[in-house]
Amino acid sequence: MTMASSSMHQLSFAKHPLLPRNFRLQPCPQFSFAHFPSFSVRASSALAAEPYLGTQKDQTLEAEIFSCPICYEPLIRRGPSGLNLEAVYRSGFKCNKCNKSYYRKDNFLDLTVTAGSREYIEVKPARTELFRSPLVSFLYERGWRQNFNSRGFPGQDEEFKMAQEYFKPAQGGLLVDVSCGSGLFSRKFARSGTYSGVIALDYSENMLRQCYDFIKQDDAVLKANLALVRADVSRLPFSSGLVDAVHAGAALHCWPSPSNAIAEITRVLRSGGVFVGTTFLRYSSTTPWIIRPFRQRNARNISFLTAEEIEDLCTACGLTNYTSKIQQSFVMFSARKP
Repeated sequence: MTMASSSMHQLSFAKHPLLPRNFRLQPCPQFSFAHFPSFSVRASSALAAEPYLGTQKDQTLEAEIFSCPICYEPLIRRGPSGLNLEAVYRSGFKCNKCNKSYYRKDNFLDLTVTAGSREYIEVKPARTELFRSPLVSFLYERGWRQNFNSRGFPGQDEEFKMAQEYFKPAQGGLLVDVSCGSGLFSRKFARSGTYSGVIALDYSENMLRQCYDFIKQDDAVLKANLALVRADVSRLPFSSGLVDAVHAGAALHCWPSPSNAIAEITRVLRSGGVFVGTTFLRYSSTTPWIIRPFRQRNARNISFLTAEEIEDLCTACGLTNYTSKIQQSFVMFSARKP
């Protein structure tokens, strides 16, 4: 692929289906992907056989969806364009401001602040670390998630239909499934063809590996515009106002700081963008009074919130048009960025 001029480069990406509607491109110098050196990365190391990301004249200065999780500067990609698994797998990314590079690890792109660190290991609260376990990742869609139905969750198919209704204003845009787990809903969003691109994002390496194992079993999803990204929901690797829709299924109660996470979600959403989440309520109007003190005590270790607290938190983070549906301890809520 070779562009004859910077104006042609701008034209070719101006209506790129993977870019959000409000995204603006800057003219880029001539480049040719044919000049790119080949490279490979071993699955056992995120730093092995890294592609060279120097400043040669033929380096791509392509507009990029992903941003540096440190400074939020859009990353420069070296490799094929696109949001599909193969394109991301074959690409390297660099932040020219921080001078830090990011690479594929296994079959996901690691965009955490600690990506590439050799000594430091970030440890999250127990409720977060639990889902980094290989066993829990394996069991999540093999019985773990199904048990949620006893607490009022309507089942994955009904949840998906409900979320799709809330996401109608974001059809055709970029959707990020934060805390995606094993990709249960990421795959459904990608398979639906409703969105120009879907990013399955989680902090757990093992959940993302399990997600890829499921994707390999479905040709339709394997060929879709779907990327796997490791990132912290409190430090999302996207520029402000870039994302059309954010989904967080059964996730809020696992976040170390729900307020930081929802503030980040608000930041990356474009004006009019939609946030949809589900979680367990600490208690609802139908919860017997005798049980509520026990639920209150459990909330000290897990971020089980009330419906009122979730609405207040979304409002405090600048979201509007809040609405929710409650069934026993299950709540699905939606809010939009003004």
